[in-house]
Amino acid sequence: MFFDTHCHLDHPSLSVRISDVLSSARLAGVERFVVPGVAPEGWADIAAIASREEGVFGAFGLHPMLAGRYDDQLMEKLERYAGSGVAIGEIGLDSEAVGVSREIQIAAFRGQLRLAARMGLPVLVHCRGAFRDTIDILREERVKEVGGIMHGFSGSPETALQFIDIGLTISVAGSVTYRNAVKPLRLVGKVPLEHLVLETDAPDMTPEPYRGRFNEPAFLPEIAGKVAVIKGVSVEEVAVATTANAMRVLRLC
Repeated sequence: MFFDTHCHLDHPSLSVRISDVLSSARLAGVERFVVPGVAPEGWADIAAIASREEGVFGAFGLHPMLAGRYDDQLMEKLERYAGSGVAIGEIGLDSEAVGVSREIQIAAFRGQLRLAARMGLPVLVHCRGAFRDTIDILREERVKEVGGIMHGFSGSPETALQFIDIGLTISVAGSVTYRNAVKPLRLVGKVPLEHLVLETDAPDMTPEPYRGRFNEPAFLPEIAGKVAVIKGVSVEEVAVATTANAMRVLRLC
């Protein structure tokens, strides 16, 4: 059994055919799914999907690219939705965000981390080009008390170990399967299996051999297969370990 810890099932490319998407995933052995929120307009759809679909769990958050919308009213709404979710996310910092300053992103990030701490929920962290700031903020906000997942991690093994040290688990996505991949292979090779989870980030980050198509959870075994090759273990071992890790981090067991 596989656990897709980050898939945007509310995205129009997937939501219009969600029954088929989930059926295909289950046939491939993917039985649990986390759908992260990125904008308040999507939170209701995520909550609805999670309430009606077996094995689907919602998470709610404000993406750093939308951090300019952060205010007290939004946080009140987020808290209402978060009560039905398994995590706060996806939240974090993004150096490529257009029109959203570093200071605004940090304020939104800290506010959502504090909400997660108050509610006792783990976090799903997005980080692009801001590893130092992200590590410092997570440490200052004592993320170790709630834990969480570094979504679609793109940093070095050394940076990953710093995140692990402050209580986070590292998520491996489709980039590990790419023909020109270097850094993701080093990452998987160096980080112990007990600190890894899997994700598709569907409909993005489509793994080989499906590139050029919208990604979906049914493709997760391709990622697991590559991890198994790098680690020198069976796909079954990867499935068992990463699913157990996800269940532990998200407090589903």
